[in-house]
Amino acid sequence: MRYKIKEFEFDSTSLVLMKNGETISIRHNEAKVLVLLLESADKVLSKEDILSHVWQGKMVSEQAVFQNISHLRILFGSDAIKTFSKRGYQWQLRAEKKVEVLSSTEILADEVKITDGQLKENSFPVKATPISYWPYALMVTFLVTMVSFVQWQKSTPEENVASTINLAYIAIIDPKLKNSLTLLDNDTFDFTELTHISSATFITSAELEYPSLAKQHPFILTGKIRNYQQKVYLDFLLKGPYADWQGQLSANSNEGIAQQLLEHLSQPFIYPLLNSPQSPEFKKSRLSIAHQQYPQDSIILCQLINIYIETNEFDKAMALSEKLATNARTQDNWLQLGNALLYQSTILTRKDLFQLSTEKLTLAIKSFEMINDLSRLADAWYAQSWLDHHINDYAAVKKSLLRSAQLAIEATDKSREIDALTYLSILAYKHKQTDDKYSYLRQAENKMNAYQLPIYHFAKVPFHYAIFAKTPQDKEPHLKQVLEFTKLTPNHWVAQSSRKQLVLHYIKQERLQEAQALVDSVSTDNAQNSYLKTLLAKETQQVEEFIVHAQRTFEQAQLAGRQTLSLDVALLLCSTPNIDVNYDFYSLYIDENASEHWRQSNRVKLLALNQ
Repeated sequence: MRYKIKEFEFDSTSLVLMKNGETISIRHNEAKVLVLLLESADKVLSKEDILSHVWQGKMVSEQAVFQNISHLRILFGSDAIKTFSKRGYQWQLRAEKKVEVLSSTEILADEVKITDGQLKENSFPVKATPISYWPYALMVTFLVTMVSFVQWQKSTPEENVASTINLAYIAIIDPKLKNSLTLLDNDTFDFTELTHISSATFITSAELEYPSLAKQHPFILTGKIRNYQQKVYLDFLLKGPYADWQGQLSANSNEGIAQQLLEHLSQPFIYPLLNSPQSPEFKKSRLSIAHQQYPQDSIILCQLINIYIETNEFDKAMALSEKLATNARTQDNWLQLGNALLYQSTILTRKDLFQLSTEKLTLAIKSFEMINDLSRLADAWYAQSWLDHHINDYAAVKKSLLRSAQLAIEATDKSREIDALTYLSILAYKHKQTDDKYSYLRQAENKMNAYQLPIYHFAKVPFHYAIFAKTPQDKEPHLKQVLEFTKLTPNHWVAQSSRKQLVLHYIKQERLQEAQALVDSVSTDNAQNSYLKTLLAKETQQVEEFIVHAQRTFEQAQLAGRQTLSLDVALLLCSTPNIDVNYDFYSLYIDENASEHWRQSNRVKLLALNQ
């Protein structure tokens, strides 16, 4: 039997699950649980029922049922399966049964009967004779083939894109030599050059510039090249509506770099990743497939490592970064070797293995020095400052970040320079260096003025003052100033963080009208704004709205890969009494996904939850 469930289609015989026509991963036992739930949709199935039907006497615990139900809810949504306390589970979504194509040995003659070469109506089934079957079998085969072809075209747009990819691009130049990369139209690409803006301006103003260009040019390519010891190095950025795609390439000439870039960007799987929000799980799936298809593409490998680090799958990230390093050594590619070592240092730092991280970082710095990659060196010294911080050596912190800022200046990389100075201000604050925390923040502000950066960059200054403030009341004016500076860019991270802090402050002070006005001031439907609506609905005891907004927040945070926010709202749902939600689903999500840092931050709430 085939079931149609929203955008999913599930074959209960082959246990194949498809979404929008594309096969997606589902474990064997999850599929068997799904079959049982769909076939018994009118019943509440106990854990014992599920264990006996799916595992058939094998010695497994009830936790197996719990985990498989949880994974199915992640796939289909938290409202797909309802938990009935002390009774069991029941399928909730509409599942439309699809009629199977008839077998090749039998045709229903309810509609037609062949008699003397004429078609007449009939109302009973008969066996098809060999003579009458073949024309219809051929017809059915043809129709099925045509339908499958159409479905294939619809379901895999990334493999069946138009013959031409439309890309806008901003001139990719060497800022020191004024050497530019030439991109010409061909059978794959139709380029439109944007001449009114430079690459450097676009990169530092993307929050403002991209939205005004996106309707006409959803994909914008830019970057910069440099020459060193008869080799050309490229840093490129492809900006899309929902994500960016970036990487580094090297070759012996501009023509070689251009060829590599176009070959890489001709891979059609890239554009769906940028054109709509994608969950980390989907990204991992697509990138894993792409890596299998293009195992020598270092940019795909770097993207896959990034997503594994993002989802805290450090062992997988380490294995892939070692593969990147091995490939780089084989090819004498110092650029990708440095990237691999920098990834390994990041992973080891995240695992609190600071000495090993330092060793990898030292090797990464040597690799980047071999090719004079100043931007990557700035990144490496920035990372070194965190290691210095963990051994409580402020002098080393300061030296590392000033080195990072100086390298960024030499690379004419404004963003990296300002990031180093503002980060030094924060670490000075953590080390109780009062003069330095203000001094380096003022330096960063002066740089912003000198570079004439858009106003949303300046929002970092009051944002830092809010961090330095001792009380919520002292923070409030600084957070309000952040929102003033980001009126044109309300989804910038400093705006989102400041808005959340203010809403929580207003709620705590029972200034609910001000909290409501702040929530109403933003129109973008994203996880952060849904969370603010959730908090306000809970405070005003609007139970139904609270549940709707909370579940919406969870789904959006999952899709956006914002695991901390997913955990926050899951804990909020579990901690709110007398509401009709799948408590066990959210509780299990916390158990399976909470990091040690998140647990420590929410220790009191978790203790209260378990009492």
